[in-house]
Amino acid sequence: MGCKVAVVGATGNVGREILNVLCEREVSVDRVYALASRRSLGVDVSFGDKTLKCCDLEQFDFSKVDFCLMSAGSEISLLWAPRIGKQGCLIIDNSSAWRYHSDVPLIVPEVNADAVAQVSEKNIIASPNCSTAQLVVALKPLHDAACIKRVVVATYQSVSGAGKEAMDELWNQTRSIFSIGKSGPKVFTKQIAFNIIPHIDIFMEDGSTKEEWKMVAETKKILDPAIKLSATCARVPVFVGHCEAVNIEFKRAITASDARKILREAPGCLVVDDPKKERYVTPVECVGNYATFISRIREDVTVENGLSLWCVSDNLRKGAALNTVQILEAVLKRNQASDRNLQK
Repeated sequence: MGCKVAVVGATGNVGREILNVLCEREVSVDRVYALASRRSLGVDVSFGDKTLKCCDLEQFDFSKVDFCLMSAGSEISLLWAPRIGKQGCLIIDNSSAWRYHSDVPLIVPEVNADAVAQVSEKNIIASPNCSTAQLVVALKPLHDAACIKRVVVATYQSVSGAGKEAMDELWNQTRSIFSIGKSGPKVFTKQIAFNIIPHIDIFMEDGSTKEEWKMVAETKKILDPAIKLSATCARVPVFVGHCEAVNIEFKRAITASDARKILREAPGCLVVDDPKKERYVTPVECVGNYATFISRIREDVTVENGLSLWCVSDNLRKGAALNTVQILEAVLKRNQASDRNLQK
């Protein structure tokens, strides 16, 4: 018997992708409800070969579903998640609203799936920032092998991470450059077409952006609080796919050859790394895939026990929708195991 699931934010980029991933992975679901704001009432969204009509979030009875997969932004989550949780429904939230609460587990299933057991009376599980998700998938097996001391990461993040309006802005600006007319920045602070903006989210007092702070805080919470991490996050004129240049310092010796072998065997990772044949992954190749792709693995001779690598992933998938569905799968797996133990 399957579960009943509500997807909040079903008309957005990530909400639609959650519906796609639920269908593709054939999660045992008896009924799916697509929810959005009142202005999207009745809008059609696809779920496999079915069409779902969007329901109004404010009028929906969450006591009739088991899980709520929420991707509607922090304000909506802060307002609605506590109400939904009180109705006995488990929320898996994609926003930053609950990630840093001590009683809310922050989960990337390839890294810390066991944390689903830490769900508190809030009934909320958080999914991390898109740039963090792919990073920790790559770091976890290497950390287990040689213990990471310090990470320096530069991200090159696609505009889809800022939503549909951001994607439209890149398209309109690109088109306007080759035609009569001008399309200035609205979503971003500067022109994004044919440009790079070293600014994601708000600036903080120490000069870092909140996106950079998120990567530090989330990596520590998910993987290991002892890891030191410095991040620089930039927005690039790419529609889908986040890239990261990652430099890692370890406590124990590890070679590039060791790292390739470890990562090839690691869950969620796909190594494409052959410099002689110019084999490496770019955002174009990662779109629509589940994997976190890792290329250009090499030793850094400037530090003791250092490695550098290139990490690419579809941010709408592993960075958001896929991770959310994988958390749901981890919860279902744990519930099934508990049921079997009770039957013994």
